[in-house]
Amino acid sequence: MTTHAFIDALPKVELHVHLVGSASLPTVLELSRRHPGSRVPTTEEELRAFYVFRDFEDFARVYQAVNALVREPEDVATLVVGLARDLAGQNGRYAEVTVTPYAHHVVGMPMRAVTEALDLAARRSLDEHGVRIGYIFDIPGEYGAEAARITLDHALQEPPQALVAFGLAGIEQERVRHRDAFRDAFRAATAAGLHSVPHAGEMTGPETVWEVVEHLGAERIGHGISCLDDPRLVAHLREAQIPLDVCPTSNVRTGQVAHIKDHPLPRLLDEGLFVTVNSDDPPMFATTLTDEYRVAADVFGLDRAALAALARNAVTASYLDPAAKQALLAEIGTLP
Repeated sequence: MTTHAFIDALPKVELHVHLVGSASLPTVLELSRRHPGSRVPTTEEELRAFYVFRDFEDFARVYQAVNALVREPEDVATLVVGLARDLAGQNGRYAEVTVTPYAHHVVGMPMRAVTEALDLAARRSLDEHGVRIGYIFDIPGEYGAEAARITLDHALQEPPQALVAFGLAGIEQERVRHRDAFRDAFRAATAAGLHSVPHAGEMTGPETVWEVVEHLGAERIGHGISCLDDPRLVAHLREAQIPLDVCPTSNVRTGQVAHIKDHPLPRLLDEGLFVTVNSDDPPMFATTLTDEYRVAADVFGLDRAALAALARNAVTASYLDPAAKQALLAEIGTLP
């Protein structure tokens, strides 16, 4: 068995994938034609060019444009089921999908309608594609206190059945002025039993990672790669074994890392940190979860044992029930 065949055979768990960013090119084209008048192109060639980003701010503008195409509950369900279909083709078994309720609120979708669409989509994903779905509701940080309030209200008042966690994403540089609102929202969300999985250390330094660890109760961190600039933080993350959801191709495509060969994934592993690999916004970054494992093998030289360890990490760091985790871990252990 070749290394690529081994990767194909690995049962996979995706912990860091955004609902809108998961939309395949045909799905985005369908939505752009269904809802004319947006900035999003209606031909595949133009859409591929639209997905070439100068920096993170440019990516954020493109993401927002695609997000604005999701206007009806049916659009939400279409995205989730499409994500499950794509993941099933990669031997994916479970995904924790980041959903941004505020984006649906601003286009007028009622909470209950969004939740019903998410519930329906989770059932269809399992029935039609064999992929279990969990949801993470995240605050888009640049929209501040209003986004925090609406996201929390939706999570507490009308949660989908598969809601497992509460997150914070968006442009990290915009967070400081809304710090107290985010702290309050996470305090309420975790008190209600949701796990804390904020993004941090993607486009800012270790201070952002410290903030989510010390004040948002982070149990898992999206990206976290700038932790390497602070040896004390590295030591803390290593001792606490707080998982980092690392997305190598994403970091290159948004300009956080100059070249894939420069990505700190190997150093994170060498430091003994708890790492998972993920795709983030796969069609936007021309990647898949399988491709991220191939990057780990082809670019960074990880062998089968190390690749299997990454797959086990994803299962362990997930919020699957213990029986489902044990079954997946056992299956990974049977691979040659």
